[in-house]
Amino acid sequence: MSGLPPSKSSAKYCMNQCITTNELFANEAWDQGSSSVLPSLPGFQQHFHISSGSNADEIQNFVSIVYIGYAFGAAASYFTNDHIGRLWSFRLYTSIWIIGQLVAILAPGLPALYAARIICGSGIGALSVTGPMSIVEIAPSEIRGLLTSWYAVIMGISLTVATFSVYGVYLHLPAIRLQYQVVWFAPAIFMALTVFASFFACESPRWLLVANRPEEALSTLSQVRGLPADHPRVEAEFQEMRNSISSAMNGTEDGTLGRRPTLKEVAKETFTVSANLRRLQQTLVSYAMAQMSGANSLTSYFIPIMKIIGVEGGVGNTLFLSGMYGFSKLMFSLISSFFFIDLLGRRKSLFIGITCQMLSHIYIGAFVKVHQEGQVSQSASEAAIAAIFVHAFGYAVGLFILPYVFGGELWPTRIRSFGGAVGQTFHWLFLYAIKFSLPSLLSSTHNWGAFIFFAGWCFIALIYVYLMIPEVSGLSVEEIDAIFRGPWFNAYKHGKTPCDGQSPKCGHCVGSEQDCVVVDPETGQQRPRDYLKSLEERVAYLEGLLNASDSGAAHNENNPSQQPQGQIRSFDTPFIIFKASHEEDRYWTYCRCRHIGVYFNVSKRSLWKITVFWAFFYSLLLA
Repeated sequence: MSGLPPSKSSAKYCMNQCITTNELFANEAWDQGSSSVLPSLPGFQQHFHISSGSNADEIQNFVSIVYIGYAFGAAASYFTNDHIGRLWSFRLYTSIWIIGQLVAILAPGLPALYAARIICGSGIGALSVTGPMSIVEIAPSEIRGLLTSWYAVIMGISLTVATFSVYGVYLHLPAIRLQYQVVWFAPAIFMALTVFASFFACESPRWLLVANRPEEALSTLSQVRGLPADHPRVEAEFQEMRNSISSAMNGTEDGTLGRRPTLKEVAKETFTVSANLRRLQQTLVSYAMAQMSGANSLTSYFIPIMKIIGVEGGVGNTLFLSGMYGFSKLMFSLISSFFFIDLLGRRKSLFIGITCQMLSHIYIGAFVKVHQEGQVSQSASEAAIAAIFVHAFGYAVGLFILPYVFGGELWPTRIRSFGGAVGQTFHWLFLYAIKFSLPSLLSSTHNWGAFIFFAGWCFIALIYVYLMIPEVSGLSVEEIDAIFRGPWFNAYKHGKTPCDGQSPKCGHCVGSEQDCVVVDPETGQQRPRDYLKSLEERVAYLEGLLNASDSGAAHNENNPSQQPQGQIRSFDTPFIIFKASHEEDRYWTYCRCRHIGVYFNVSKRSLWKITVFWAFFYSLLLA
């Protein structure tokens, strides 16, 4: 779909719909953020008889048992997502989560609390499947990674607010049950409001096609894109979705879809078709590597790990540091969503992020080892704390966001719900095992060995990314299928894209996604194949575009039904400017920042100014 440009109205409506949809799935991070610090509240400790929130062994069950519910909810989501739709699935799962929150608020003891945690987890686990999948199904391919990564950004906001909420009740409420009840009741009210707000959101157009409701699907796609239904971009995208779904569901030539595949048929297709099996292993390994990198363990056991490093200052100080850690993950997720996922691509983002995590683990492990053997300098201690925040940056850039992006965008429509359910079920079971075993890992490796253990897995993840994970940035959901054909261990070869029979063939072609670029022999710079070098060529090209637009508009007024498929009927000012400056939409993917620039109506320089400003602001805040 990169051949047809977006418009300002398309940008506004698309961003509103996608960000609103992301906001509906904020409760997962709230649970993670609050559960990591709630055991430090005196009211919680008195009621549930927990002596210290900094003792990893004591809070082990409270932190980890929720993931059993996560896994159950993710597995059960397959039986509802495709049958009742994405929005009604959201309403059902959120209601389950709210019930679990109310049970936790009224729990008289630990058994009831653990039961409530499992109920909450069932709702969150199902939402973790529906959330990324819904975003992928409505996001345009140009900025799909950006919008899907906002799922993680919303999680970062929720994590930060949850942690500082606990810090706030610690400062301002007496040491009674009301301390932890406020932290659990507040998000229940918010999520109840999002259930009401969901009635004003759009259903997934792809699901509407699967449900054999093409008129509603076209109307919804038009609304999400903010463009009329007869706009060539909407028509082309709708036809692409319809052809893909019709092929997947054995549709007839008149557009009638066949029956929905059974669970047995979907499972067979997932586990026996080579391309789908590769999708499965990539999704599962991405989730596994995210947990083996130790990032979620640092979040859930942040206060005990601060104690291991030697941070002192009481409960208030550790709660504040925990809140700042959540805020740092939020800021890093924002930076990552704008300037890494779509700008650098999936593979480069993973390389940068995993490397930061690995180096941080090595330093923290070495610091803890030296600290156990004697005194360390104040600067070394501060560097250890900084390393945890560098680790958060690496996680946000790579393994935090990308597994959700991969888990949602890699699957074809026919098996997307099943693949997402399998991936998230594995994810939560694996996460439960990691979080439950972390206290034992710390004690058996004398604390410092656990960080070296995680660093080793980060190194393995780097090798896996190099060999196995292809670049899918800029491709539509339907176009990704071709990437997964052929040998598995060839992802590093996909950096170059063949010319697909273009003439003349270029011997020095360097492909960036779908865009063929050549090396200019005069300047040595990479240029698009159809680069217009002289001003005269650009002017002539622009005049041709304007003439084609005028003649096409006149023709369409007389023969509106004979509009050629995919012809551009109108040019807004930004599009003309891009054309006039020899920056054709055919290679926007080559300069990925222009995807974001077009949708937000800002230049590449402005985007970097925004990044520098927020980096400076965040540095002042940390100082």
